[in-house]
Amino acid sequence: MKIKSYAAMQAGQALELYEYDAGALDAEDVEVDVDYCGVCHSDLSMIDNEWGISQYPLIGGHEVIGRISALGEAAKNKGLSLGQRVGIGWTAKSCQHCDACINGDQVNCHQGSVPTILNHGGFANKLRANWQWAIPLPEKLDVESAGPLLCGGITVFKPLLMHNISVSSRVGVIGIGGLGHIAIKILHAMGAEVTAFSSSPAKKQSILDMGADYVVNSRDPEELKKLAGQFDLILSTVAVDLDWQPYFDALAPKGNFHTVGAVMKPFQVGAFSLIQGDRAVTGSSTGSPGQMRTLLKLASRTDIAPKVEFFPMSKINDALEHVRAGKANYRVVLKADF
Repeated sequence: MKIKSYAAMQAGQALELYEYDAGALDAEDVEVDVDYCGVCHSDLSMIDNEWGISQYPLIGGHEVIGRISALGEAAKNKGLSLGQRVGIGWTAKSCQHCDACINGDQVNCHQGSVPTILNHGGFANKLRANWQWAIPLPEKLDVESAGPLLCGGITVFKPLLMHNISVSSRVGVIGIGGLGHIAIKILHAMGAEVTAFSSSPAKKQSILDMGADYVVNSRDPEELKKLAGQFDLILSTVAVDLDWQPYFDALAPKGNFHTVGAVMKPFQVGAFSLIQGDRAVTGSSTGSPGQMRTLLKLASRTDIAPKVEFFPMSKINDALEHVRAGKANYRVVLKADF
C-alpha cells in the first residue's frame, strides 16, 4: 500500500511530497482516509526536533478527521466499520495489556505508547493507528473544526477530569491561544466560573464571547494580587517562563496549579506556597481513548467548536509558517486535497 504524504526530510526543513510503502495492515490497526488534519505547535517541535526524539523522514499531523478505509483482522468486530468517521490524536499505538492500559491510562503505557507522528502522521492521504485510538465521531459534531479537539482539546480537558471540576469550581486559564481558548469553551459548557489570564487586552471581548466570566491582564501585578486565594484550579497553557508566584498565591485552599504547556525552565515555587493551604503543582499529557470519547460527546452536545482557519494541505508549508509566526487565528486545519 503506497501512501502519499508531506514529510520533513531533515530537521527544520520545509515539507515535501513523499510517498512510502505502508506494507500490510497490522491485525490491530485501522487505516483511515484523511479529510482534515489540524496543525499543532507540537508538529513544529517534532519537525524541528526540539525534543530530540524525531525520526526522518518525519510525517507530522496528529489531529486527524477521516473515514475508515480498512480494518485489520483483530480490529474487526470492535464497534468500528468501513466508511465510519473517526478522529486520531497524538497517540497511535499502546500495548493494550500492561497495568496502565488495562486501567484506562493508555497514554502512560508501560511498553511505551507510540505517537502518531512517529507512526507516520496525518499530513497525508491516509494513516494508520490501533483500533482503540480511532475515536468514533458523534453525528452532530462539526467535522471540519473537530480536529484540534483530538490534541489541544483533550490536553485541556484531562486536567478538568483529574481535578474533579464541576459547576461550583472557580478556574483560571493562563494563555488564551490555541489551547486556552478551547479550555474556556469546555469550562463554560461544564458550568464552571472561568477567569482568563491574557497578555493581550485587545482580545478581551472575544475572550468573553468564548465563555469566560472575567478577563485579567496578566501583565498587571496589581490585578493578580487582588485574586489571592480564589481558584480551585489554575490551568497554564503557555510554553514560556513567567513569574509564577502570583498564580500560586491565587490558589484557594487545596487548589491546584496544573501545567500542560511545555515550559523548558523549572517552576520556581516556595515550599510554603504549597504547604500553606495544602496546594499542589501538577501536569499531564494527552488523554485516554475513553476520555477522548467523553470530550467529543460533550462537544457534540454543547456545540464546543475550536476557532479555526483553513488551508489546503497542498499549501502545508504556508500553513506551518503561519503557525510558526504566531499568526494563527487560534487553530489551523488542513483540508486534504491529494
